[in-house]
Amino acid sequence: MGGGIYDIVERPLPIGVTRGGRVIAFYPYGINEQLLGESLLVMMLYGLGGVGLILTYQSTKFAYRPRQAYMLLLIGICLVMLSYIFIELSLRQKIG
Repeated sequence: MGGGIYDIVERPLPIGVTRGGRVIAFYPYGINEQLLGESLLVMMLYGLGGVGLILTYQSTKFAYRPRQAYMLLLIGICLVMLSYIFIELSLRQKIG
Protein backbone atom coordinates (compact mmCIF):
# COMPACT_ATOMS: atom_id res chain seq x y z
CA MET A 1 0.00 0.00 0.00
CA GLY A 2 2.83 2.38 0.61
CA GLY A 3 4.95 1.28 -2.33
CA GLY A 4 6.95 -1.51 -0.74
CA ILE A 5 6.66 -3.84 -3.74
CA TYR A 6 7.59 -0.94 -6.03
CA ASP A 7 10.68 -0.34 -3.88
CA ILE A 8 11.73 -3.99 -4.10
CA VAL A 9 11.20 -4.27 -7.86
CA GLU A 10 12.36 -0.86 -9.11
CA ARG A 11 15.00 0.03 -6.46
CA PRO A 12 14.41 3.81 -6.52
CA LEU A 13 16.87 6.41 -5.31
CA PRO A 14 16.65 7.26 -1.58
CA ILE A 15 16.55 11.01 -2.25
CA GLY A 16 16.55 13.07 -5.42
CA VAL A 17 18.61 16.02 -6.61
CA THR A 18 17.24 18.61 -9.04
CA ARG A 19 19.24 20.38 -11.74
CA GLY A 20 19.87 23.29 -9.40
CA GLY A 21 21.43 20.99 -6.83
CA ARG A 22 18.43 21.09 -4.50
CA VAL A 23 17.73 17.90 -2.51
CA ILE A 24 14.13 16.67 -2.72
CA ALA A 25 12.30 13.94 -0.81
CA PHE A 26 9.24 13.79 -3.10
CA TYR A 27 9.30 13.13 -6.82
CA PRO A 28 7.34 16.13 -8.14
CA TYR A 29 4.62 16.09 -10.79
CA GLY A 30 4.53 12.33 -11.19
CA ILE A 31 2.19 9.82 -9.65
CA ASN A 32 3.93 6.86 -11.34
CA GLU A 33 7.39 7.50 -9.91
CA GLN A 34 8.48 7.79 -6.30
CA LEU A 35 11.59 7.99 -4.20
CA LEU A 36 12.41 5.60 -1.39
CA GLY A 37 11.98 8.26 1.28
CA GLU A 38 8.45 9.14 0.27
CA SER A 39 7.32 5.53 0.12
CA LEU A 40 8.73 4.94 3.61
CA LEU A 41 6.94 8.05 4.85
CA VAL A 42 3.63 6.88 3.39
CA MET A 43 4.09 3.41 4.88
CA MET A 44 4.68 4.95 8.31
CA LEU A 45 1.60 7.13 7.93
CA TYR A 46 -0.51 4.10 6.96
CA GLY A 47 0.85 2.32 10.03
CA LEU A 48 -0.06 5.31 12.20
CA GLY A 49 -3.59 5.24 10.83
CA GLY A 50 -3.78 1.50 11.49
CA VAL A 51 -2.70 2.03 15.10
CA GLY A 52 -5.39 4.70 15.40
CA LEU A 53 -8.03 2.28 14.14
CA ILE A 54 -6.85 -0.39 16.59
CA LEU A 55 -6.99 2.09 19.49
CA THR A 56 -10.48 3.10 18.45
CA TYR A 57 -11.54 -0.54 18.45
CA GLN A 58 -9.85 -1.19 21.81
CA SER A 59 -11.79 1.68 23.38
CA THR A 60 -14.99 -0.37 23.11
CA LYS A 61 -13.60 -2.88 25.62
CA PHE A 62 -13.61 -0.33 28.45
CA ALA A 63 -17.34 0.30 28.80
CA TYR A 64 -17.12 0.23 32.61
CA ARG A 65 -14.21 2.69 32.64
CA PRO A 66 -15.57 5.58 30.56
CA ARG A 67 -12.57 7.87 31.11
CA GLN A 68 -10.13 5.31 29.68
CA ALA A 69 -12.51 4.44 26.84
CA TYR A 70 -12.92 8.11 25.95
CA MET A 71 -9.15 8.73 25.98
CA LEU A 72 -8.44 5.72 23.75
CA LEU A 73 -11.19 6.77 21.38
CA LEU A 74 -9.92 10.34 21.23
CA ILE A 75 -6.29 9.31 20.67
CA GLY A 76 -7.32 6.78 18.00
CA ILE A 77 -9.42 9.30 16.10
CA CYS A 78 -6.61 11.89 16.29
CA LEU A 79 -4.08 9.40 14.89
CA VAL A 80 -6.39 8.44 12.02
CA MET A 81 -7.09 12.08 11.19
CA LEU A 82 -3.40 13.06 11.34
CA SER A 83 -2.37 10.23 9.05
CA TYR A 84 -5.16 11.09 6.60
CA ILE A 85 -4.22 14.78 6.55
CA PHE A 86 -0.51 14.14 6.01
CA ILE A 87 -1.14 11.57 3.27
CA GLU A 88 -3.45 14.02 1.49
CA LEU A 89 -0.85 16.80 1.82
CA SER A 90 1.89 14.60 0.38
CA LEU A 91 -0.36 13.62 -2.54
CA ARG A 92 -1.21 17.26 -3.24
CA GLN A 93 2.50 18.09 -3.16
CA LYS A 94 3.17 15.40 -5.77
CA ILE A 95 0.36 16.53 -8.06
CA GLY A 96 1.39 20.15 -7.84
